[in-house]
Amino acid sequence: MFANIEFNQRLLAGLEKLEITEPTEVQSLMLPLAMAGRDLQVCAETGSGKTLAYLLPILEKLLAQPAPNSATRALILVPTRELARQVFKTAKHFCDLTSLDAGLLTGGDDFKYQAAMLRKNPEIIVSTTGRLVDHLKRGTAELGDLEYLVLDEADRMLDMGFADDMNMIVSRSSAARQTLMLSATLRHEGLGRIAAAMLNDPEQITTHTVKDQHQYIRQQRILADDNAHKDRLLVWLLANESYDKAVIFVNKRDEVERLNEFLRKHRNGIALLHGEMTQDERNYVMQSLREGKRNILVATDVAARGLDVEGMDLVINYDLARKGDEYVHRIGRTGRAGKAGLAISLIAPNEWNLKASIERYLDQQMSARKIDGLEGTYKGPKKVKASGKAAGTKKKPKSRASAAKGRSVKKKAGPRPSRPKEKAENRGNLMDSEGFAPIKKKK
Repeated sequence: MFANIEFNQRLLAGLEKLEITEPTEVQSLMLPLAMAGRDLQVCAETGSGKTLAYLLPILEKLLAQPAPNSATRALILVPTRELARQVFKTAKHFCDLTSLDAGLLTGGDDFKYQAAMLRKNPEIIVSTTGRLVDHLKRGTAELGDLEYLVLDEADRMLDMGFADDMNMIVSRSSAARQTLMLSATLRHEGLGRIAAAMLNDPEQITTHTVKDQHQYIRQQRILADDNAHKDRLLVWLLANESYDKAVIFVNKRDEVERLNEFLRKHRNGIALLHGEMTQDERNYVMQSLREGKRNILVATDVAARGLDVEGMDLVINYDLARKGDEYVHRIGRTGRAGKAGLAISLIAPNEWNLKASIERYLDQQMSARKIDGLEGTYKGPKKVKASGKAAGTKKKPKSRASAAKGRSVKKKAGPRPSRPKEKAENRGNLMDSEGFAPIKKKK
């Protein structure tokens, strides 16, 4: 029994190997409804156990009703390669204990190898949207027999501009399917439209959303003058904080590479991750982190979702995330499964208002922190609004009298340029009928 449901003994054995004995909140809410065949629209925070909440009922139903001659029966659609590999790893863990098979489709991997894998008709496919669309257009993927469709982190897929790809994939899928849509926020304007188009009378489940406090994560902020000051703070934090593994988030790929080179001069164990790396390079980085060969990762937001590395207990926002949802996904890399974590944001003057917006969105404050000997000249804004943003000084509008005075002063500012003297007969006749000055004849 798991969550009061009698699952297949092999699935229970898989849970035991993962040392999972009690369901999380989202699993307790999702499992009975998913087992009953209901479409679900789920909003739950990162690290809440959503993957098992949809995998277990799908695996149970596939085992209970074998269909060896069908094409793919379950599709799990995700936004990033890293998340796809994380979900695939969990699915493969259970499939290896049963007669089921799972396949993985992501960009960066060999297309012909993937096509050969699809010809074997694995019951479960975990895929990113773009690569699956490529296979559908080439006729190497078939979704006509699809019984279960999972849209994992649907909000992120919409943010990345995959709405058209999602619509195409759904249009190729069997209409008689069960659909589960999961996201970390309900606020995204496109979610309601997608849910209405793709789900059939869905049951809505909301557990801890992105606005809920992360009770196991301490959130701090340190003021910094500029990037040079941030560099010094970063070196100190990595040298003095206690952590097993740390991830440092920046917003641009160039900054990832610069920080990687800079930190290698001060510490060992540095790795980098960004969206322009090949899949083999990404795999090597992730494996080195899991094996402990590297323990500090410098990354863009490509690592904010789907980063499956245990012991990631320190998150440093070198650059502050551009919006609240991404901030939550970043700090969600730590404080997972009830373990304590620390998230530190380095705040430059131009990031204060962004920090205030994130705090207001989450309805919680980052704790102010100073490091002795590394204090900067920036102490925060002198005045703040009720929203927490810096209060700027507005210029008072000029009165009409002062404006007129200003104009009169401007007229007296300099002598008016004198015009060359002309013969009286030529004055007032400088232009001909077509707007051109008459041609003067040479004497």
